[in-house]
Amino acid sequence: MAQVSVTINGRKYRLACNEGEEARLEQLAGMVDEKIAGLRRAFGEIGDQRLVVMAALTFADELAEAREAAAAGREQARANDAQSEALAATLDGLGARIEELAARLAGGAEA
Repeated sequence: MAQVSVTINGRKYRLACNEGEEARLEQLAGMVDEKIAGLRRAFGEIGDQRLVVMAALTFADELAEAREAAAAGREQARANDAQSEALAATLDGLGARIEELAARLAGGAEA
């Protein structure tokens, strides 16, 4: 296991992670630290625990919105697939009718 040292809200934390995930963990810790700093600027000194809870709730809200958007995107993709399949079936049917008409016309021209 790798270890990384991060600073969040002015406090240092030593965290374990899988090898190769150090940079990602540092990036995530930086995001948390920035969120807490932004909340502190917006609300002032309201207590460390409250700032951390507000940051967690903000991230949870963003995650929920991202999940909802992803679900809506998947649903739209399914609808698009169904529409594409229906259109393809319609085109296949039209193609068959055109071929049938062409065959009739070719047969009538030979007679």
